[in-house]
Amino acid sequence: MARPKLEIADIFRAHGPAWRQANAGHVSLSQLKVMSAIEACRTEVLGGHVAACAKCGHQHIAYNSCKNRHCPKCQGPAARDWMAARIDDLLPVEYFHVVFTLPAQIAQIAYWNKEAVYGLLFRASAETLTTIAADPRHLGARIGMTSVLHTWGSALTHHPHVHIIVPGGGLSPDGTRWIACRPGFFLPVRVLSRLFRRLFIEGLLALHSARNLVFFGDLAGLAEADTFAAWLAPFRTSEWVVYAKPPFGGPEAVLAYLSRYTHRVAISNNRLISADAETVTFRWKDYRIKNRDRQKVMRLATGEFIRRFLIHVLPDGFHRIRHYGFLASAGRKAAIAKIRAVLTTETAKQDDPPSAEIVPLTLREPCPACGGPMRIIEIFRRGQKPRSRAPPREQAA
Repeated sequence: MARPKLEIADIFRAHGPAWRQANAGHVSLSQLKVMSAIEACRTEVLGGHVAACAKCGHQHIAYNSCKNRHCPKCQGPAARDWMAARIDDLLPVEYFHVVFTLPAQIAQIAYWNKEAVYGLLFRASAETLTTIAADPRHLGARIGMTSVLHTWGSALTHHPHVHIIVPGGGLSPDGTRWIACRPGFFLPVRVLSRLFRRLFIEGLLALHSARNLVFFGDLAGLAEADTFAAWLAPFRTSEWVVYAKPPFGGPEAVLAYLSRYTHRVAISNNRLISADAETVTFRWKDYRIKNRDRQKVMRLATGEFIRRFLIHVLPDGFHRIRHYGFLASAGRKAAIAKIRAVLTTETAKQDDPPSAEIVPLTLREPCPACGGPMRIIEIFRRGQKPRSRAPPREQAA
């Protein structure tokens, strides 16, 4: 795949030092680490290797990746690796995609309290689906799900929400049969929205009572219990956004979708158009526009672009992909085996997924000159330069 003409790394390298100096004392250590990782990714700073073709002798240099989860260049390979390990979890049933979103005002509190409120968003959304699905009036089954946190809108604004992929059914309470949902319909969105609203508000009050929330600026007064309870009151009756997308076309479509969503970052390099010391220009989608072309171009001051990118850096150790129900890690293999037996599909694997979605991370690509096998002939460490000669055009992998 050709390297984009402009990358986040280019913007950080050219304008990051001045931005860091201007914002000294207001940038977290995690954010600084992300900037440094992206700047060094696939450069000689991290070392790499030289590969040579066994047939024609063609050589190229491949620099090591930073493997930071916020780096746009590293997430494609990471997603493919992750999905390769998830193939065996797919079931021959209909799959659904449900999205839980926080109101904008509460999203501001989440911005100040990322670990606590993002964690609550995961728990409340998963409990909502699990509870409603277990209700005999709806499904009456124990379900499983994979949740993925996204914290951004297309314009890089702070917009925390979770994408949840869930099989269309679950195990009966006694674990002896599979209970499928109605074709094309999983659970009622309005019922999900009401329960999610209640669970999240209760969880937020519990965090406040335990003094696990901080507030700043115009909302600093919310540190008082009575003031916070009064501020939350209108949210108990407002509409919270929970929506379900149409079901996927099959397990293969789920695999392709997840490979795009699980390791996505706030903005991909392919959306960048131009950048200089004053302005960064990029493409974005305006989802408020209905039945028209949503593609637009946005121009941000370079410093504001860097700031918006970095507000989506997650706390160290925070897991942005989580599994619940029968897909929870502890009992996933046993549960999947039981469900396959119940569904009378004891084959351990689904049909092979599209080869374009799952490719190895190791150097197995053929020689670009003649198609012959490429072999690593030299490995060099951080800061070293390769001794082997390679053509001026280098390939980063």
